[in-house]
Amino acid sequence: MEIVGYARVSSAGQSLDVQLDKLTKAGCTKVFKEKRSGRQAENRPELLACLEFVREGDVLVISRLDRMARSVLDLAKISDRMKQKGVSLKVLDQGLDTTTSEGRLMFSLLGAFAEFEADIRMERQRDGIALAQKKGIKFGRKNALNEAQMARIRCMRHEDGFSIEQLTERFSVSRSSVYRALQEPVHG
Repeated sequence: MEIVGYARVSSAGQSLDVQLDKLTKAGCTKVFKEKRSGRQAENRPELLACLEFVREGDVLVISRLDRMARSVLDLAKISDRMKQKGVSLKVLDQGLDTTTSEGRLMFSLLGAFAEFEADIRMERQRDGIALAQKKGIKFGRKNALNEAQMARIRCMRHEDGFSIEQLTERFSVSRSSVYRALQEPVHG
């Protein structure tokens, strides 16, 4: 039996130190760690390596449930995989241990709450973006052409018969930028 740890933070600017300290104190002999978003388990190579590494009788230790999964679907997949391998899970901050029936129930409930929290965060982010857009804040890449250049492209194409290739060379933009300029309505 081996006690294996897994630690994760969402971005490179965050520190794993607190989690690593907890995992060391819990007796982990091997720790997998990564700095990646927790939305989808299949996009986290260290988690996948950890799940591949653990064997029957091992205990996988994490500091909090949301370090492993942020959706009930991912949590269910991970739980099934661990159950098939005969691996137990201990979640330190929530005092969870899947070797007991109460622990398995709490594991499922906490996963549902983690997904709910992530959904609420996403809704708030969408609301913030919508509000910013109402205030005129633009997102995304800056246009390659200004209004005057787009008007000139339309004129050169329709009145002077310039080809798409000639326009891309003349304005040093991509074909898609020229096509977007041609689709813009004529102002004024």
